[in-house]
Amino acid sequence: MRTATITRHTSETQITVSINLDGTGKGHFDTGVPFLEHMLDQISRHGLIDLDIVAKGDNHIDDHHTVEDIGITLGQALKEALGNKVGICRYGFSYVPLDEALSRVVLDLSGRPGLVYNIDFTRAMIGRFDVDLFSEFFHGLVNHAMMTVHIDNLRGINAHHQAETVFKAFGRALRAAVAYDERMAGVMPSTKGTLTA
Repeated sequence: MRTATITRHTSETQITVSINLDGTGKGHFDTGVPFLEHMLDQISRHGLIDLDIVAKGDNHIDDHHTVEDIGITLGQALKEALGNKVGICRYGFSYVPLDEALSRVVLDLSGRPGLVYNIDFTRAMIGRFDVDLFSEFFHGLVNHAMMTVHIDNLRGINAHHQAETVFKAFGRALRAAVAYDERMAGVMPSTKGTLTA
């Protein structure tokens, strides 16, 4: 089982993330940021990844530090759980619709961090959640998981739908990328011979 548990403590947040890449999509979240928990559940459910995330942060200021640091800690856990990446598919992509909204996520477990992020949200807030924080979450995740991710919301009117299609597509793309390729058994999916840098 490809698992990891990472704890990150700063003066702003205390976060523990446990991940099982070979799970069944079970998620448990206690972060103080309800809409982010709804989105994290999409990653877990549609990625068939077990996730347990507990966070306490300075939410009395705003949710920025908590959301960003969850992204960082999740990225660290993902990197550790992946190990040396021998035999994985490496690449994944997914298109996901929800009513009028459609998003595409394409990713590469390349060992190089890079994020291309194109979401023009139709409103600034979803309930009490500031949509600008999604960019902070994905930057933290990508930089610490050492992965390349392209996120495009292709269309959408409802901001909740826009966000949900992105997180579902990310979960499904990640599921494809971390899967083992039977034809690549024991082989590093890179002509460099490594995916760690």
